[in-house]
Amino acid sequence: MMATFPSPIMLLLATLVPRSVVPVSLLLLTMAAAAFPQTTNPYAADSKMAKAGEFQFRINCAFCHGLGARGGGRGPDLTRAHKPHGDSDAELFGTISNGIPGTAMPSNGSTGQGVGMTDEEIWQVITYLRSVEVKAPTIPVGDAAHGKQLFYGDANCSGCHMVQGRGGRLGPDLTTVGSARAADYIVDSVRHPSRRLAQGLLEATKEFPQEYETVTVVTAEGKEIKGVTLNEDNFSVQLMDASERVYMFEKDKLRSFQVSRVSLMPVYDNALLNDKDLQDIVAYLLSVGTK
Repeated sequence: MMATFPSPIMLLLATLVPRSVVPVSLLLLTMAAAAFPQTTNPYAADSKMAKAGEFQFRINCAFCHGLGARGGGRGPDLTRAHKPHGDSDAELFGTISNGIPGTAMPSNGSTGQGVGMTDEEIWQVITYLRSVEVKAPTIPVGDAAHGKQLFYGDANCSGCHMVQGRGGRLGPDLTTVGSARAADYIVDSVRHPSRRLAQGLLEATKEFPQEYETVTVVTAEGKEIKGVTLNEDNFSVQLMDASERVYMFEKDKLRSFQVSRVSLMPVYDNALLNDKDLQDIVAYLLSVGTK
């Protein structure tokens, strides 16, 4: 059964009642209960509540975390036992309620995505997440040591991607991708890089991070420059080319400006990277991301 707490009006009324009527100890306990909400899931392992939570998840969370909670373009895979910002039910409740500053995770009901949830509905969502959670992490099929050699060697992943401060900046940092994405998601991103563009920088004035879109500009002098978008507004664009040189342009001074959702990352088909080598690279990324 859900714990119920006094409303603000009830607390106000309590403070107006003479102390001879309301004992001070009782008043303090009432105020403490209001200040510290419930931290244990009242619906743990309740299949009906998990089903209700799935409905709430689809409305409020699936836009970023994907159907089935297995990760999307903006949100991490939540079916893993280890969550990026806390594993306990209380920590999940706090994450959903308050959001994560500096990320695309907003506080509950603060954006146009979803309709906002009551505390009861948040507990239902947590119950749903527990029902789809993979209790034991799957051991990746692959040689992580060999994958690391490929990442920094023949596969040339590090030419564009960084892991733990080492590598390129043209593509997204992959240090934490192993904790945020499932193995099949990573494989699909390598085989089909334009299917879901990764996030870029998060600007304070924007609700969601800029994505790694490809931009091609032609300057007033006729020079063509292609790169990925770092920042963009109605009047200017900042991009980085394949040599990691950063440019800032005023749009009205360009001869042409084109944005494409075709990734600069090449398509790594089997001829370019066989399945075994790809599994080794994924094993390496998972070994780093889940530490």
